[in-house]
Amino acid sequence: MRGFAGFPNGQLDFTPVPDLFFSDLLLVIDDLVELKVTLYCLWLVQQKQGEFRHLTLAELAQDETLMRGLGDAAGAAEALQDGVERAVARGTLLQVTAQRPGRPGETWYFLNSERGRGAVARIERGESLPGDDVAEQVYLRAHRPNIFNLYEQNIGLLQPLLVEELIDAERTFPPEWIEEAFRLAVGQNVRRWAYIRAILERWAREGRQGQPPAESKMARRRYLGGEYADLVEH
Repeated sequence: MRGFAGFPNGQLDFTPVPDLFFSDLLLVIDDLVELKVTLYCLWLVQQKQGEFRHLTLAELAQDETLMRGLGDAAGAAEALQDGVERAVARGTLLQVTAQRPGRPGETWYFLNSERGRGAVARIERGESLPGDDVAEQVYLRAHRPNIFNLYEQNIGLLQPLLVEELIDAERTFPPEWIEEAFRLAVGQNVRRWAYIRAILERWAREGRQGQPPAESKMARRRYLGGEYADLVEH
């Protein structure tokens, strides 16, 4: 364990942190990387000026201190991506991806605060973008609802024990499979993740609607070997 020499004498800089972070958010963050990324984003947003106090993955990745705190060089980038995804899924950060004419898409992250929500609303209305001198037309790329939203909209409150499984499923199965599996489960009035997972696993083994069975990553990363197969027999 690396020690800490203590805060030095003299005047120190401080970063305001909302009380709700300690009373609400800190109680539900159960992943160390997410906690580190969240705290860093709270600090970084305070350093910015102007209306569009946005963050980018590239900006976060350039901070050597943050990256050292996320692990070794080989795994830090993946940890950063995971931490940001968790913060977005939890609702701490807001994500916006915009397509400017003739340019690649750009993704920004805003703190889910009054200022951040206002900035996102302006971007979605096409009024302005971060760094714009003059407002220009913006074409937003539609985001599929992530698996956390799908779960909470169709099953109920997300339980912390399922977070890892849902993240892994979202990375393993195509987004359209996940949406269709939730749709089937709701249509059958079986609102359980085990049922939805079984549908996805069956499609990975047997193929979906005339498609061949999934290869490589999906075939290797099954959650449970057919334990719920009987749930999806119609």
